[in-house]
Amino acid sequence: FFGEPALKITDIMRTSNNGYGQISVLAADKLMMNHRLYATFLLWLLSELFEELPEVGDPDKPKLVFFFDEAHLLFNDAPRVLTERVEQVVRLIRSKGVGVYFVTQNPLDVPETVLAQLGNRVQHALRAYSPREQKAVRTAADTFRPNPAFDCATVITNLGTGEALVSTLETKGAPSIVERTLIRPPSGRVGPVTEAERRQIMDRSPVLGIYDEDVDRDSAFEMLTARAKKAAEAEAAKRAQEEAEAQQTSAGTTSGWTLPGFGGSDDEKPNRGQSRGRSSGYQRETVVEAAMKSVARTVATQVGRALVRGILGSLKR
Repeated sequence: FFGEPALKITDIMRTSNNGYGQISVLAADKLMMNHRLYATFLLWLLSELFEELPEVGDPDKPKLVFFFDEAHLLFNDAPRVLTERVEQVVRLIRSKGVGVYFVTQNPLDVPETVLAQLGNRVQHALRAYSPREQKAVRTAADTFRPNPAFDCATVITNLGTGEALVSTLETKGAPSIVERTLIRPPSGRVGPVTEAERRQIMDRSPVLGIYDEDVDRDSAFEMLTARAKKAAEAEAAKRAQEEAEAQQTSAGTTSGWTLPGFGGSDDEKPNRGQSRGRSSGYQRETVVEAAMKSVARTVATQVGRALVRGILGSLKR
């Protein structure tokens, strides 16, 4: 979800050469263990579709249909802001030609505000023994347009295997009267594919090679860290160069002194000119230091007076 290359919305809206749509299955066996991340992925995907797809009104067939299994994971402990955002996107995304189906075992798993935005409903049997289960049956029955031929709350608890109460949107957008329907069993195998079958399907995918390898680009943190490290190394090199120059200057100054000999030749005697030069240089340095100290004292005094005036002024005010 956070890696690269990023998912292109158009890649999940491809059709085959003869015009048939394609089914994309998200392997969410690890993603569903993190409820917040799963809900964030749902919201991001729907938001991307809403922003990128053009307005198409109310087409006969949707361009894209999403089925979110284990929908209770999306809303368990979800912040109110997230739930409101999902409700808003589900309500507005119809005009983009996108359908959203939430698959769950209990209608109470989906917030009522979201349930109110769902037009097509397929409700299988519910068993009601506890008060909470009976409440779930009443909630499911109340979401259907009543059928005078039977009582929804009673039929829901008596549905057989493969039976369901079904209500869809009519031509004018109103929900149809609920009907008791026998659902056709799936033609494919019910269960997960093996790793070999999955690999074979991926090898025939039209997006083969696009998302196979992760792209690890340098993040902003890594760029800033490298820049700070480079600046620190340059500063350390500059400091080392200054220290080396200072040592060379100190070594040159020290080498100018000569020690007098003990009973040797006259050449070993110290030169008065050199001593006088060194003395005058020391005096010049002393004068400069004294001047700098005087300036520092003057500045410090002025700053101190300004601070005192400011503090006293604020206290008086």
